[in-house]
Amino acid sequence: MEAHSGADQADERAIRAVVAPWLEASGANDLPRLSSLMAEDVVFLTPGRPPMQGRAAFLASAGEGQGQYRIAATGEVQEVQVSEDWAYCWSQLVVTVTPLATGTPIRRRGPTLTILRREPDGRWVLFRDANMLTLEAST
Repeated sequence: MEAHSGADQADERAIRAVVAPWLEASGANDLPRLSSLMAEDVVFLTPGRPPMQGRAAFLASAGEGQGQYRIAATGEVQEVQVSEDWAYCWSQLVVTVTPLATGTPIRRRGPTLTILRREPDGRWVLFRDANMLTLEAST
């Protein structure tokens, strides 16, 4: 990754500090923590589904799955770029969803592209997220 100014490095660290807790909170199904990491008007894009628009829609969807599955997510941020109050990063993710009823894990992997916005209080939050994970073939 290319060198950045001191301010950009601080922003990059702050953005990376959104991604790691997002993965942790997803695994714990910690809805309050997830809520704090996204903008009210967030939009999630995933293959084969209509856009999920707004924090409330995301939290409702995540809440429906509580107690039905376990999520384990790992990822590595590949690039972060910052321009004033906007930033993007792309990451490589692996997400394993295990339905508690069957115990048969489903694994998806691939890239995501995330746009972040700096809120008036200085926090970086997810604003748009394009998740391009695909189903991993079972072995």
